[in-house]
Amino acid sequence: MWKTVVRRLIIMIPQIILLSMLVFTVAHFMPGDPFTGIIDPNVDAARLEELRRAAGYYDPLHVQYFRWVGNALQGDFGRSFAQKVPVTTLIGARAMNSIRLGIVSTVFTYAIALPFGMLSGRYNNSWFDRFVMIYNYVSYAIPTFVLALLFIYIFGYQLQWFPTRGSASPVIPKGTAPYYWDMFYRLLLPGFTAGILGTATTTQTLRNEVIDAKTQDYVRTARSKGVPENVIYNKHIFRNAFLPIASSIGFIFSGLLNGSVFIERIFAFNGMGDLFITSITSRDYSVVITLVLFYGVISIIGSLVSDIVLSLVDPRIRIE
Repeated sequence: MWKTVVRRLIIMIPQIILLSMLVFTVAHFMPGDPFTGIIDPNVDAARLEELRRAAGYYDPLHVQYFRWVGNALQGDFGRSFAQKVPVTTLIGARAMNSIRLGIVSTVFTYAIALPFGMLSGRYNNSWFDRFVMIYNYVSYAIPTFVLALLFIYIFGYQLQWFPTRGSASPVIPKGTAPYYWDMFYRLLLPGFTAGILGTATTTQTLRNEVIDAKTQDYVRTARSKGVPENVIYNKHIFRNAFLPIASSIGFIFSGLLNGSVFIERIFAFNGMGDLFITSITSRDYSVVITLVLFYGVISIIGSLVSDIVLSLVDPRIRIE
């Protein structure tokens, strides 16, 4: 398996190169430039032209690309024109917040989807199964911003159980136990919101697999041997029904991480998603290019992780 992993990692290199070329080209042809988004309107046009030429904005596209790649290979992804700091410093300050949010969201997704899918498949056509089907329909159809605003109103303003803005309190000293507890506490509401939005596909897939597994010969054999029903479902059926879910774990995590743009924006969560929107509005393309490339790399890695997890869950399967 490790040889396959190494081979897949090597294959990722041309994929990342093609992705970087596509992202760089699309960003170059977007309207405006970094200076139009950050320079004071009172600055004269001659000064703007001077800044553009100093930044190499008028160089041929391939020259700009190879200069950017050369710098990136040395860990230099440029500077943020809007915030006057290196892009790596800016993204590094936000990345851990987005990763923590992605982990918490994934935990909520599986904590809800696995029992819902198992029980719905086990007791299909029951009242609980109908409830899960309605839940799947609503959670799949409802827009992200609608659910987020609804939860902010209910849990933030009406019940006042959770804070609704920010990733950490500015008044609590950093590095203290209350500070880390506050960070975790502020993760719960946006993480729960993103987790719910990711449950529909997993729940429905597991439900269908359980219903199909109930009619298989190995289940009939287990019942004929007197194996308790709970053991049949929790051990035999779940092990086989979970395989399609295991194959998508990497995609689900990368999807939650990449799709947290709206969640972070609505909850004013200081993560990469919020930075992405801010960078687009200010035409800070050095940050936009790096973030889009990062999201693409995460998706490619998610595909590899899914294959590895699937091969670990079922030893009969080996990624080739």
